Amino acid sequence: MHDELRDAIVVDFPLRGEGWMAVTTPAHRVPSHGTDMLGQRFAYDFVKVDGRRGVHVHPASAWQTETVGGRARDCYAWGQPVHAPFAGEVVATSDGLAEREWVNPFREFFLATRNAFTFTPEKLGSILGNHVLIRGEVDLVGGRGRREVFAGFAHLVPGSVAVTSGQRVDVGDVLGRVGHTGNSTSPHLHFQLMDGPDLMTAKGLPCAFRAYEVERDGAWHPVADGVPGRRERVRSV
Repeated sequence: MHDELRDAIVVDFPLRGEGWMAVTTPAHRVPSHGTDMLGQRFAYDFVKVDGRRGVHVHPASAWQTETVGGRARDCYAWGQPVHAPFAGEVVATSDGLAEREWVNPFREFFLATRNAFTFTPEKLGSILGNHVLIRGEVDLVGGRGRREVFAGFAHLVPGSVAVTSGQRVDVGDVLGRVGHTGNSTSPHLHFQLMDGPDLMTAKGLPCAFRAYEVERDGAWHPVADGVPGRRERVRSV
């Protein structure tokens, strides 16, 4: 485990059910997305997969999904509810950005590469897609007290954002639904913790999840205050 993750902030897992997989995680590398920009140092990308070996986010064959692609709403993660991982206040929301209805791997790769090389603060919305930002006081690992943190949830389905700025939320409240807007290669949840609300200046904070289960050798094993490994199959508890 990366040394910085030993000081992780503990929050609830923001998704429900099983079949979730962190295809990007700080357990694999830090910065997890290859950059500290936009508070992403310890960010996660969660997709939902089926029982086939590998990373199958869509019921079509691997050949189809890797060439011509498939409908975004047919992906397992699409439309899944996203839940508040701690109690707090909604700081910002954005909704109404159109969704790409067809996931084409070549187009998505091109868009992601172009966005990386042409990014400006004015294009932040095209990176995040529809998103929610909340603020709250959360626990530090090992009972070392509490601190203020900000959590970001990106790429949500248009029209699905269920909260408004200034609204109080409790743990488990639905914030929106997983989608394919912004800088997204397929329907997934991009989740991160930060030390401030301004993504242009915020620093990413290490995050662990209070309780979930991981599948190993066909059985589910409980994990407490854990950081999901890359391509581990996990489920909420």
